[in-house]
Amino acid sequence: MPETALGTWLKDLRNRRGLSLRDLADRSSVDHAYIYRLETGAKEAPSDVVVDKLLSALAPPKRDEEILRFLVDHSNIDIKLLDFVRDDPKVAFDEFHMLTTTVNRGARPDYATMLARIRKIMK
Repeated sequence: MPETALGTWLKDLRNRRGLSLRDLADRSSVDHAYIYRLETGAKEAPSDVVVDKLLSALAPPKRDEEILRFLVDHSNIDIKLLDFVRDDPKVAFDEFHMLTTTVNRGARPDYATMLARIRKIMK
């Protein structure tokens, strides 16, 4: 299975908390196999109830929670964008959302430059 944005973000949140799949399953009451399938991309559309349980167990910062909820409905987000946003906690959810809507015509995305332009526009 190819990586999905949702799976990548969920796994990263779990790893940042230092939780195994079974730890998260125990804390969230969501089957560990289902969490694994979400993380690997075998499943892509968890219910709101499952997302709420996972987020309750993970207790991420608000921005990270908003991003996870966004990714549930937007599975085609570039994994490199998630890496960029994860590595820069100053990127707000609104900025992340705007970065997901930018178009790159034939060039590799330069998220730092795009973010600078977005911030300039938002002033």
